[in-house]
Amino acid sequence: MAARTSRSSAKDRPSYRCTECGWTTAKWLGRCPECQAWGTVEEYGAPAVRTTAPGRVTSAALPIGQVDGRQATARGTGVPELDRVLGGGLVPGAVVLLAGEPGVGKSTLLLDVAAKSASDEHRTLYVTGEESASQVRLRADRIGALSEHLYLAAETDLSAVLAHLDSVKPSLLILDSVQTVASPEVDGAPGGMAQVREVAGALIRASKERGMSTLLVGHVTKDGAIAGPRLLEHLVDVVLHFEGDRHARLRLVRGVKNRYGATDEVGCFELHDEGIIGLADPSGLFLTRRAEPVPGTCLTVTLEGRRPLVAEVQALTVDSQIPSPRRTTSGLETSRVSMMLAVLEQRGRISALGKRDIYSATVGGVKLSEPAADLAVALALASAASDTPLPKNLVAIGEVGLAGEVRRVTGVQRRLAEAHRLGFTHALVPSDPGKVPAGMRVLEVADIGDALRVLPRGRRRSGGGDGADGGGGDGGGKTASRARPEDAPLQSARRQ
Repeated sequence: MAARTSRSSAKDRPSYRCTECGWTTAKWLGRCPECQAWGTVEEYGAPAVRTTAPGRVTSAALPIGQVDGRQATARGTGVPELDRVLGGGLVPGAVVLLAGEPGVGKSTLLLDVAAKSASDEHRTLYVTGEESASQVRLRADRIGALSEHLYLAAETDLSAVLAHLDSVKPSLLILDSVQTVASPEVDGAPGGMAQVREVAGALIRASKERGMSTLLVGHVTKDGAIAGPRLLEHLVDVVLHFEGDRHARLRLVRGVKNRYGATDEVGCFELHDEGIIGLADPSGLFLTRRAEPVPGTCLTVTLEGRRPLVAEVQALTVDSQIPSPRRTTSGLETSRVSMMLAVLEQRGRISALGKRDIYSATVGGVKLSEPAADLAVALALASAASDTPLPKNLVAIGEVGLAGEVRRVTGVQRRLAEAHRLGFTHALVPSDPGKVPAGMRVLEVADIGDALRVLPRGRRRSGGGDGADGGGGDGGGKTASRARPEDAPLQSARRQ
């Protein structure tokens, strides 16, 4: 009798579940071990012990060689930059989650995708839960996204959305957004864990059964994470992040998860009054065209996924009027800029930086966080401190360590090829850069002292002069010849 009582009390013992990822446990914890979120483990009652009997299979198991792989062939969306990130296009039955901050342009991009998909005589259903149908129609008029095969509905009820699928029978469904739709069969407010799980599960089942591609719009929190349970990211096939500063024109679509392609691709877009367009060559947004070089500017080549982009780093130093000089950055990591200042002062013997206000920024709203931009940041700061412009048509690529050494980075050959394509003739790189494009002169530098020798001697207020212009046939040679015989690094310059 006592054993039976203890057994029943163990069954009635409550269980706990994480509201973010759905992880369950028999005891309460302050932090979920699965998703590392604090305060999300809540009691939800005793788990029911169930057993499932074998049932009827939907399709017989086949040897993997006999499975038809043509059903997973991607179909282009009509937006090449989005197809690049998706791995060629949308796969029938795939569910894609696109998340981004409010006002970044998610709805505009997906409305453009819907119109181009419908123009190929593929029925497309656009369901909006945040706006009225008339508001979406006004945006469609503005960006030219009208098609007779594009159907529009404003719904916030899951059963109504499923009814639209039965009547329209689309090949592409776009839902804006998944947090605004709720199921009447599930308790909780729209956007809650239970509602998002039910809505996403129902749409995923409908997509797989119909062979219909689905694009879901997701909200983000103030920390940039996708709102709602983390389970949503596990359920869908592809997760994309739409990034961009609302004060800049550039928008980036970055792949976070992709069951049908790579996750290191980035799509570039430009947002303007007439809509959003893909940028096959976005480097022009990050550069400033000048007739003569200006002190405090240096160019580098960054990798966004697999795509090389030429970006410009700017620096300005002025005499400080306060005891603690200012350090202001925009588009650069403050910690890495501070490290470059310390390296320049200790290893580069530039002592004028500690008592001056220093401002550093990038052009065009691009954010540089990879270490390969260290050398360009250091040269821009040194050029601003000496009021001496760097040679024209020069790019700098390399990571700078605290000992002053210039370290190798990944993708040097791709970076050099992109710089050469845009007309740059000289490059500062770490040792052993590999194959160099024909006609491009590469200067291998071992440490920050070697790199600083590309600055023409003397203080110059303008970019003119024979040593400041490295863009000509032998301008870089003149710059290199200014080094003393004992300055060994420039002796390794190679002409390809």
